Amino acid sequence: MNRKDQRQQWLAKHFNNHDFMLKAASEDASFRSYFRVSTQQKSYILMDAPPEHEDCRPFVAVQKLLAAHQVHVPELFAADVEQGFLLLEDFGDRLYLTALEEAADAPLADESSTDESPTVETLYQAAIDTLVQIQSITEAATQLPPYDEKLLMTEMQLFNDWFIGEHLGLKLDPMELAVVNQAYTLLTDNALSQPQVMVHRDYHSRNLMVVDAHPPGVIDFQDAVYGPLTYDLASLLKDCYITWPGETVENLCGYYLQQYNSKNNSSIELPQLMQWFELMAAQRHLKAIGIFCRLNYRDGKSTFLYDIPRTMNYLLVTSAKYPELEAFNLLLKSIQPVLAKGPTNP
Repeated sequence: MNRKDQRQQWLAKHFNNHDFMLKAASEDASFRSYFRVSTQQKSYILMDAPPEHEDCRPFVAVQKLLAAHQVHVPELFAADVEQGFLLLEDFGDRLYLTALEEAADAPLADESSTDESPTVETLYQAAIDTLVQIQSITEAATQLPPYDEKLLMTEMQLFNDWFIGEHLGLKLDPMELAVVNQAYTLLTDNALSQPQVMVHRDYHSRNLMVVDAHPPGVIDFQDAVYGPLTYDLASLLKDCYITWPGETVENLCGYYLQQYNSKNNSSIELPQLMQWFELMAAQRHLKAIGIFCRLNYRDGKSTFLYDIPRTMNYLLVTSAKYPELEAFNLLLKSIQPVLAKGPTNP
């Protein structure tokens, strides 16, 4: 039986052979696919995660953990982890990314305006409030895998393998490799020196949903780990899919710090947070660029290549700011011309 027939059969059994309609809902950066299931009464999302490629159990476990702490995640109506099917609450299709782009383009309202459309600031503050709530889940320390040195380094190696090697067709010489390894060690040490909390691991504008009269809807959380304080903040505010001025980012980091310090009775200061945040973002951006290339060459998903220039620019700006990353910055600049004229230039 092919996968399409398996889906139909599983849903037919769940709905007791009552009528339903099924259509594709979204593309994912994995082997998972999502379908909108419509009945006369309700709309659902079907996650189809082929068990030979994906394991649904982490999603189910993290969904229960987040829901128990009042994080707005999709309700789970039915699960078959053996076949790889989950039937979830439908949050609609209004991504944070869309709402942020609209808010950024909206004209400034005058004092007499009654427009209650969300602003960039209110959207991000709501997302930060939810993030602080996620980070307060202490059970994560024992229920989730650690974001340890091995995992951090493995992620950055994707940049070497899939971007430098596969995408650019370059091979680093021993001196260049030493520069890269020194940078990776610095970024790893930065991550491990921070307070450790629950980490969503993909907390950005394509994994947050605008849901009327609710906090942001949080999706795609199955890879959650226990790790660095600023990882999700970096995912959110140095997003690979949308960019903001440095002043906006720093102001929002200040808002985050107020909420975090207040909730945790801590006294982290903004300069320390910003250093953690910027270097943590660099680690994430190295991983992301590697994944974007892997998605193209291994999985045939080429659209992610278009996000490489924005993500690379983040890396160039951060590595230019920190003297200890000067050699790495020069290396990144040296491969920029190759990226610009490459045969698969995004």
